[in-house]
Amino acid sequence: MFKFKTPSKKTKKIMSEVALGNNNTNFEESCCEKIRKLTEKEEVKITSSGNNSIFIALAAIKGDIIVPDQGGWHGFKQIAKFLNKNIITLKTDLGLINPNYMDDLNIKEGSALIYTSFAGYCAEQDTKNITKYCKNNDIITIEDSSAGIGDKENKLGKYSDIILASTGSPKIINVGQGGFIATNNKEIFKNTTMPEKLSKTSEIVCSGIDSELENIEEKLELTLNATNYLKKHIHNTLHSNKRGINVIIPHNDAKSISWNLKKTLKTDKSGFITTCPNYNRVKQKAIAIEVKNLNYKCLKKEYLDKIINEIKINNLQ
Repeated sequence: MFKFKTPSKKTKKIMSEVALGNNNTNFEESCCEKIRKLTEKEEVKITSSGNNSIFIALAAIKGDIIVPDQGGWHGFKQIAKFLNKNIITLKTDLGLINPNYMDDLNIKEGSALIYTSFAGYCAEQDTKNITKYCKNNDIITIEDSSAGIGDKENKLGKYSDIILASTGSPKIINVGQGGFIATNNKEIFKNTTMPEKLSKTSEIVCSGIDSELENIEEKLELTLNATNYLKKHIHNTLHSNKRGINVIIPHNDAKSISWNLKKTLKTDKSGFITTCPNYNRVKQKAIAIEVKNLNYKCLKKEYLDKIINEIKINNLQ
């Protein structure tokens, strides 16, 4: 059986010790320092969730909120609407952002583009090119790096003006709750309308984040390599030449085939096989294999080969 990610035994032990008052380490400062190094941002706050991090960022924006037409996170639009922000939808190439598509948009001063490190989790964004364009056009960049933090190639989770993440489950930083926001602009925290007491998290969660940040680069790399292996052996995946942490396979009969895969590729939780169209993935009929959700022990060749075999049996390639 395929198993989902859970916090490591070390993380659970540390969080239990803090809950019992048996560990007096300042974990909030410790994990903030680790995030500073990973994101190359000086101002870091730990929050109660990824959505609270998004709220803090968007609430500080004075202009429009630009969101990708697919491959993002539905919370971007929901939170922007709640804040009464004007939303501009940006056309993408199946989730991948092409900055040139912004040339014809009427974007007011003080606006921001919010996007995820990976389009639909299946293809890395060109964050360097995106942020270069936005800087030249006075657009703030907000990157949801829940899946991209710890990138060994230093392409993700660094260039954008604001880096934020969820540390809920199942994420690369897998604590079960919490999140963070990092920036070099102190004004972001001054300008937001989110009361700090509503976004603050506990020292228990901070201890979990601090523990899960250890070897984060290796954890992400393991997931990327597993996904790359699947893409090499499944020949009709979207964005097959891009790094990603899930595999999306277009198919007109996605619902029935996904049901077959769920029966054979059994997991201890739901959410390993998902279907599209789905704003958070792509807006076309497809099946998504959520590699990112799997326990790291299930990213070995024997498990990956089982996925490939079932894909072949169901005539998905």
